[in-house]
Amino acid sequence: MMSFIAVCYNRAMLNLRYVLLSSMLLIELGCASKGKQADQQSADTPQITYTQVKAAPRTFNGQSVTFGGKVLSARRLKEGTRIEILQLPLTPSSQPTMDLTKSEGRFLALQREFLDPATIPPGTFLIVTGEIEGSLTLPFDETEYSYPLVRINDLRVWTDSEQESPRVRPCMGPGPYWGPYWRAWPYCW
Repeated sequence: MMSFIAVCYNRAMLNLRYVLLSSMLLIELGCASKGKQADQQSADTPQITYTQVKAAPRTFNGQSVTFGGKVLSARRLKEGTRIEILQLPLTPSSQPTMDLTKSEGRFLALQREFLDPATIPPGTFLIVTGEIEGSLTLPFDETEYSYPLVRINDLRVWTDSEQESPRVRPCMGPGPYWGPYWRAWPYCW
């Protein structure tokens, strides 16, 4: 009787392994095909760089761009909230770099809908996706500066926790769940 139960258990575990492996394979194939389509679409549409827009903003009017940077100031105006941003290149994971020396200049982003300037204080890192609306020349210290102007379609604020790399804290010593399953203790992670 005991050997019959062992055989049934072994067959059930073997079948479970096959089901899990085949479902994992299907999931990976689905993810890989979606990734290739997204890569092909992004390869077909060249990304407009900040340097290109800075050199000739009017030639890119109405075209979509994605720029990252650090907020220098934000003001509420009649036409919307205008944000002055120090441009910073994006990392491969689409996060603004924290190295301010990599900046190629400044740009203005305009949010037509209500946006409280207090929600994006100076020093906030963000990513702006929107359309180019030419440029705006404003006083900058003792000179005039021509800012490329982006009408905001999407605004992504980076918090301090997203800027730091994730860390895993190991369990320290025995606890109430010490034993073969001690790593499953919910307070370890």
